[in-house]
Amino acid sequence: MSSEAQGAAEAAGGRSAQLKHTGLRPGWTTGACATAATTAAYTALLSGEFPDPVTITLPKGQTPSFALAAEELTGGYAMAGIVKDAGDDPDVTHGALVRATVRRLPAGSGVVFRAGPGVGTVTRPGLPLPVGEPAVNPVPRRMMREHVARVAELHGGTGDVEITVSVDHGEEIARSTWNPRLGILGGLSILGTTGIVVPYSCSAWIDSIRRGVDVARAAGRTHVAGCTGSTSEKTVVAEYGLPLDALLDMGDFAGAVLKYVRRHPVDRLTICGGFAKLSKLAVGHLDLHSGRSQVDKGFLAELARRGGADEALAAGVADANTGLAALQLCQAAGVPLGDLVATAARDEALAVLRGAPVAVDVICIDRAGTVVGRSTVR
Repeated sequence: MSSEAQGAAEAAGGRSAQLKHTGLRPGWTTGACATAATTAAYTALLSGEFPDPVTITLPKGQTPSFALAAEELTGGYAMAGIVKDAGDDPDVTHGALVRATVRRLPAGSGVVFRAGPGVGTVTRPGLPLPVGEPAVNPVPRRMMREHVARVAELHGGTGDVEITVSVDHGEEIARSTWNPRLGILGGLSILGTTGIVVPYSCSAWIDSIRRGVDVARAAGRTHVAGCTGSTSEKTVVAEYGLPLDALLDMGDFAGAVLKYVRRHPVDRLTICGGFAKLSKLAVGHLDLHSGRSQVDKGFLAELARRGGADEALAAGVADANTGLAALQLCQAAGVPLGDLVATAARDEALAVLRGAPVAVDVICIDRAGTVVGRSTVR
């Protein structure tokens, strides 16, 4: 294939092409909204004026602008609010007002996060934040810190601030989420790894997966990867150096990838995703969405026993708050639960493929993209 043809094929395939092919309008995460509100509030605190609209830079370089829906400036603090637009995704937080209140702190204090009304607090282990912390996830925290530093450099501030994030009616909205079961109490989590809400539509997304397989095959790719999100996509690129048009944005639709590849084989399929999601595939779920399948901790406990866990450890895994907590218990005891889940997920994938000439391997990662389990290729 010529370099021009290869470039055209890559432009037609991959995650970005799948997003475009759905025809759905993307939106913004609560993390992006909180970052925009923080940027506007801190700018006003230092300069006396709110930027409206306020522009931020997302982790992948996009620079969206947000109109302010609320603002308040006093001598001690500034508050800005952004209405979350989830695009065409049926997100329960669509239309919610996300506020950030910024106060100066003494030099050397750094950035301190607080949970305001409507934002939850972590009360149980197994989440990516310590118990007692406001439920503002790591990537939104990083985004807010980076934007605070930029505003401080522009307007002569120290960058030492307290950021209180709140969401109007967030405690009520959170009852429609899994937060209460996970021990996040008092409201919503501030989420997002890319800042962008990918619009969810079963038919459109499954169609985009099929198109991705078709493009990969047309480009002569013999190894493709089904990824649950952008972090797993980065992992398989780092592991295997796969080109853009060999990457399938599988999302929660593991079954859609496997069934289409069964009819339209490639030599090798790698499935990569978060440990908890792939533990659902390992037990036989083909739709990995949290609303339609849950982590089976009893199954994880049985796998742990097979890996050498004693009954006390197996009981701890069965009672763990999250899949991540179960994994951490096993890691501390030297039980390879990640590898066991990856192997079980690979075997379930092979069962769905029904003898199609496709070799499969599975990689499990944590939220940071660290590989925590892998299967052999079979």
